[in-house]
Amino acid sequence: MSGARTGAPRAERRAEWGVRLHELPLLVGLVLLWMMLWREVSPLSLLSGVVVAVFVMRLFYLPPVELAGRFNPWYALLYLGYFLWHLVVASWQVAWLAVRPGPVPRTSIIAVRLRTRSDFILTMVGLTTSLIPGSLVAEVDRFGSTLYLHVLNTPTQREITAMRREVRRIERLLILSVGSKQEIRGMR
Repeated sequence: MSGARTGAPRAERRAEWGVRLHELPLLVGLVLLWMMLWREVSPLSLLSGVVVAVFVMRLFYLPPVELAGRFNPWYALLYLGYFLWHLVVASWQVAWLAVRPGPVPRTSIIAVRLRTRSDFILTMVGLTTSLIPGSLVAEVDRFGSTLYLHVLNTPTQREITAMRREVRRIERLLILSVGSKQEIRGMR
């Protein structure tokens, strides 16, 4: 009995050093990054990249990101169009604020509570918001599903409310693109 008990943890430890199917994209990405850093594509850099990637994946363990398993290309295109349009418009607005005469624009730190509980969508909303000039994610409350944003040019409550509305619009497009059926039902 004691031999069976001591054998089980060893088998679990051996399985822990292997790569699971959901970790393959991370493994491939780390190996490609390794080869780009060394500026060499060779069997040796591939093998050493795999060894380093598996070591890093075990040393700095990340919980798996749970995806809803659905993708709506129409809403994904709407999201992409929304993002690109606001990227261009906000770039011009920030450029104008930098060169215009007058006082320094007022900034605010605002909290935006999201509807989603998905780590993936929360991260995508934060990244999208940060990539559009004029706003930056200062902090994320993962358990409260709240983003704290540093927002440029918010002299009145109207601009703050408009920014909250824009963040929720990004969340809505992402939920409609890749969110679960429960999240979509929760929006309606």
